[in-house]
Amino acid sequence: MKYAIIESGGKQYKAVEGSTIEVDLLSSEAGEQVVLNSVLLLVDGENVAIGTPAVKGARVEATIVDHIKGPKLVIFKYRPKKRIRVKTGHRQLYTRLKVDSIVVE
Repeated sequence: MKYAIIESGGKQYKAVEGSTIEVDLLSSEAGEQVVLNSVLLLVDGENVAIGTPAVKGARVEATIVDHIKGPKLVIFKYRPKKRIRVKTGHRQLYTRLKVDSIVVE
């Protein structure tokens, strides 16, 4: 099984060929190709390549499938006996990527 650990937006993701991953919002449109060069670990069966900090000559090619919103989070701040109640919410924006190939040069 061939997979790679990549970094995007300060977070790490496991990319397997043919699967989809959700990363923080990217500025490209749906249907465009994206190349992720920050490959931290590369596993191809018995062969393991660990980067310092990135594996040289390795990249992940992916296609942007869609831009989506994450689940709604409700933030409620409450101070008893002081009549302080603050309710806010948040929905994070994500980009869904379909991993096309993991390339090693």
